[in-house]
This record gives sequence, structure tokens and C-alpha cells, in this order.
Amino acid sequence: MASLEESLALIKRGADEILIESELVEKLKKNKPLRIKAGFDPTAPDLHLGHTVLINKLRQFQELGHEVLFLIGDFTGMIGDPTGKSATRPPLTRDDVIENARSYEQQIFKILDPEKTLVMFNSSWMNEMSPTDLIQLAAKHTVARMLERDDFSKRYKGGQPIAIHEFLYPLIQGYDSVAMRADVELGGTDQKFNLLVGRELQKHYGQEPQVVLTMPILEGLDGVQKMSKSLNNYIGIDEAPDDMFGKIMSISDELMWRYFELLSFLPEQDIEKFKQDIEEGINPRDIKFVLAEEIVARFHSEAAATQARENFIARFQKGAMPDDIAEKTIAATDGKLAIAKLLKEAGLVSSTSEAFRMIKQGAVKIDGSKVEDRGLELEAGSSHVYQVGKRRFAKVTLA
Repeated sequence: MASLEESLALIKRGADEILIESELVEKLKKNKPLRIKAGFDPTAPDLHLGHTVLINKLRQFQELGHEVLFLIGDFTGMIGDPTGKSATRPPLTRDDVIENARSYEQQIFKILDPEKTLVMFNSSWMNEMSPTDLIQLAAKHTVARMLERDDFSKRYKGGQPIAIHEFLYPLIQGYDSVAMRADVELGGTDQKFNLLVGRELQKHYGQEPQVVLTMPILEGLDGVQKMSKSLNNYIGIDEAPDDMFGKIMSISDELMWRYFELLSFLPEQDIEKFKQDIEEGINPRDIKFVLAEEIVARFHSEAAATQARENFIARFQKGAMPDDIAEKTIAATDGKLAIAKLLKEAGLVSSTSEAFRMIKQGAVKIDGSKVEDRGLELEAGSSHVYQVGKRRFAKVTLA
């Protein structure tokens, strides 16, 4: 086991909040493996780097000698997590839950140590709960406390309906901590209310309350919205090495430090040295190479990361791509924007007719790949480097 100081330093790295830190210290002082819980509703079959912020922290707990309880919320997934929602969320079917859960299990072990991970499903205890048990559970929380939740409060004040089953979601998530006897529970900052419910329920059931550790929500490629498949600003952990590498290289220099903080396993002193190097004149692109290679190597291999870097250099740097590419944000119409109009609004062509002509000539590229479809439409939330001819470049984010 690591020393108390070493453990705390690693646990607190990148974390948003620990409730309550003094309780965590007391748990660590016992010098025995803790049960570290994190729950995931299987609402989507593919994980992206935003999901891995939490999973990376679980891995760090494993490195400190603790046991990870990876909870797949197959029961709660059929309720639908109301967190952050302005309307009732459609529940998943049982088939959806099973398929997505299977995909989760295949992907998480690209990060977690299987020998120190216990995968659990909350249906294993919730399916055994009788109606009487559920009513008794519901009696341990009040409507007033539920309405303290920001999303519920806004919907109630705005006259938006809140279904009774949505109140059950945080209660069942909290009861998971009771059933699993969790010492620490991790979640995103948007899950704070639910995590605290777990603490309260453990007290009701005579258990020592879990410590709550919240992690920040990772911004997507646009640097504004949270990483999300629906916003098309994500990097999937199953993406091809070249695609993953290229997407990481497309993020802004400022966002790069956020990704280093939440995604990199490099020592913090190394990252501080990178910042100093840039101040002394090193090209930020070279530092971004380090980040991109680390991430690609994690989900593929060192060889794949090296090849992805060489491929990127061959496509971009040897193609005389400038270091100071202009960055623009353009509003998409109805969530999409035609390539010709995008090029015009980005100032890369003087008219849409010129855009069509340049596409026909093979002079238009997106991230180094030639555009052949003059009817191509780009999705809102995407961020790419657009090139017209040999000298006109712009990195455009569609809002």
C-alpha cells in the first residue's frame, strides 16, 4: 500500500470535490483495501474519452491497492436517469440494456485491471426487492429533498412533468451503495445529489457512510460542450488509431491542458515541464504529440501510436500545413451546414460557386482528406481543419 500522503495526492489529482475528505483520510489510515464503487447506466454501447475520466480514477485506486466495484445499472437503466434532463427520459428495453452492458464489459478492461475489478449488476438485488421493500426504501427520503435537486426544481417551477418513477432513480442508485457496502463512490459533478443520497441511505441501514468523490465533466473537441456522441464532439475509445490521433491533435492548445489533467497518466511534474517548455518557445503541437501518442497507445499499442504520429506528420506537416491556422466558430443551420457554404463563411472561398469548382478540382480537403462530394453536409459540434488549395487553411468548429 502507498503512504497516506501518496494516496491522497493521487486520489485528489483532477478531482472536483471529496465529501468528506477527513472521512477519506480515516478510511485510508486503516491501511486495508477499500471498496470503490462507480455506476454506469448502459445507455450507449460505446465509451468515449469523457467516460474514461471516471474510469481512469478507478484505475488509480486499483494502483493504490483498492478493489473496484464497477456497477452496470441494468435495473436503473430501464428507469432512465433524470439527471440534467428537462423532460422525462425514455427508458431502455431489456434487450438494449443487455447489449450495451456486454459492450461495456469488453471496453472497460482496456483501462481497468480485471483481477482487481468486480463487475456487478444492480438487477441482482433490485429484482429481489418486494413492493413492500421498495415502499420502505421510498419512505427514507422526502419530496422536499428531491426537489432540492436542480433539474427537478427547474422542471417543477417550469410546470414540466416529473414522473414518480424518476424520484425512485436516486433512491435506487443510493441503495446500490448499501447493497455493495461501498466505502467510496465516484461520479461526475452532475451526479453529486445521487451520490449523497447513497451516503444518507447507508446511515439509515447502519453502515459507515461512503465518501463521495466527484470528477469534472470533460469538454468535447469544441472545448465548450461536454463530450457527447449526440454532439459529435467525441473521441471513442474504439476508434482507429489515425482517427483518434487526429482528433486529439485538432483540440485547441488551451484545451490540451485540460485533457492532460483528466486523461494523462504522466506525472504532474512532467506536465508542468511541458508548460515551461512552451513558454520557452517549443511548438505546442509537439507537446500535443505526446498526449496523442499516450492516449492511442493506451487503447491500441505503442506501435500503433508511433505509426499514427508518422501518418499524421505525412498528411499534415509534410503538406506544408502552417502552425498558425485561423480558428473559427460557425453556426450550423438545423444542426448541419453544407460544405460549400461552410467554406464561404470560413473565408476560404469567395462564393459557393468557387467552392464547387475547387471541390471538382480536388483542391478541398478536410483534415488532409480530399473532399469529393459537393453535397457534403457537416454536423454541428464537429471540429476539423479545412484546406482549399495549398495556402488557405482554417480550423472550423460548427456550433
